Amino acid sequence: MVTKLGLTVEEAARQTGIGRNTLRSLINAGKLPVLRIGRKNIIRTDVLMKFMEMNEGADLLNIDEVKSAE
Repeated sequence: MVTKLGLTVEEAARQTGIGRNTLRSLINAGKLPVLRIGRKNIIRTDVLMKFMEMNEGADLLNIDEVKSAE
């Protein structure tokens, strides 16, 4: 079985439990970098893990409190 290197917003939401709209807000605010392919956003799995570790305990709905994964 091949491990995916990138996830769509929907896949990332399912795997992390973070809502799709919250992920989209984080992407639009520049807190979570993505690869854009047309209208699709791909989140690298290593970046997603780093983002979650950096923001452990943070309120992801408070954009000012969220650290960028860049």
